[in-house]
Amino acid sequence: MEPNETIQLRPAGIFAFIKIFPLILCAVGFLLFAWRFFPFLIGLSMISTVLAFYRFVYIRNIRYEVSPEIIRITRGIFFKRVDQVELFRVKDYVLTQPFLLQLFRLMDLELKSTDPVNPVIWLRGIPYSDLVDTIRAHVQEARQHNRIYELN
Repeated sequence: MEPNETIQLRPAGIFAFIKIFPLILCAVGFLLFAWRFFPFLIGLSMISTVLAFYRFVYIRNIRYEVSPEIIRITRGIFFKRVDQVELFRVKDYVLTQPFLLQLFRLMDLELKSTDPVNPVIWLRGIPYSDLVDTIRAHVQEARQHNRIYELN
């Protein structure tokens, strides 16, 4: 990897499906109850389906951009929000892989920072890689470049 290369990531499609699966189950459950007992529950089934579709598209539209200076997170469909955190503010890295994410070779990365607006930055459902090492190297370079020294 080149030193000034920007890494662009987004949550995997299977991760988005795992997140909306409970809504899909609700939609199917309401549909079965509507068919058997109360026909007015078809409306709840349709609402659950629309919510699941919206959530899927929302999760898939999240963009993570890691450059040597900043981490930029873009999210939203109708209203966009862009969060940026300077890399020299990142303090700790926590990589988690619950069982389902391990099955699909995905990971969640939690970055703890000293930024007052974004004290915790989540990169969820991204492909498993050596991203932590890359971010750590970028953080060290950013701290040296900005002459930031940590005192304990």
